[in-house]
Amino acid sequence: MTSPKSQVSLRVRRRRFVVVAILALAAVIAIAAVLFNGLQPTGRSAVGGSTGVSDSASSSAPSDTTPSETPMPDPTPTPTPTPAFDKLAQSIDDPASLWVVVNKLRPLTPDDYAAPDLVDVPVPFANPPRLRAEASAAVVRMFADFEAATGQRMQSQSAYRSYSSQVSVYNGWVSSLGATGADLTSARPGYSEHQTGLAIDVSALPAACTLQACFGDTPQGQWLAANAWNYGFTLRYPQGRTPVTGYEYEPWHYRYVGLALAAELHASGAATLEEFFGLPAAPTY
Repeated sequence: MTSPKSQVSLRVRRRRFVVVAILALAAVIAIAAVLFNGLQPTGRSAVGGSTGVSDSASSSAPSDTTPSETPMPDPTPTPTPTPAFDKLAQSIDDPASLWVVVNKLRPLTPDDYAAPDLVDVPVPFANPPRLRAEASAAVVRMFADFEAATGQRMQSQSAYRSYSSQVSVYNGWVSSLGATGADLTSARPGYSEHQTGLAIDVSALPAACTLQACFGDTPQGQWLAANAWNYGFTLRYPQGRTPVTGYEYEPWHYRYVGLALAAELHASGAATLEEFFGLPAAPTY
């Protein structure tokens, strides 16, 4: 018969065996679980774990939803280019052309040219004026608009002069100023814009600063400088352009060139016909 002491010792050994067996079984189970998880394919695990692919990558995968197209902006229309002013539209050599350029290097041909279609100009005057019909009509409108705008008046001082008339005018200036002074003030016969029937000298009414530089400071002179282009006229001998035109500043001398060219001269800022058409300066004969 086993003693009580022996029985206690036996029970202790059994318990130790059970604990060791349990631990060993737990270790086997743990190792088996590790091996099992290692054999699972990449992706989400059977227990709902992470697949190793980020949610953002997953969300970028193709879907059945067709993406909307990005709206394209309306194409910018191609602007229509503004036609360049045609400087060859009319002759600058033909004395009958509205664009003829007459200066000390460009005499009229023939030198005794007589302007066509001359008419009396129905405006106030110091000397009876005649001009070509188109220029005359423009002067009448211009004078009327000046009076309506300002309540003041102006008059024609001189307009068309024939070759023979220009001989008398030029010789008179030579007598008073000498040839050099006359050439700065008056054109020689055959070189005068007045002979074209397209030029007019304007003065105030009543007279003030007639044929003097101070005419540019009168209400008439200032209004003409600002508005004459609207009627087809250009100030032919502007201040500071004597080396180009050959004449001193004449704020009273306006030349009719037609509405189109006058507007282009105004818009371009070209001060003289010589500069606009690219012609040589004409300070002397």
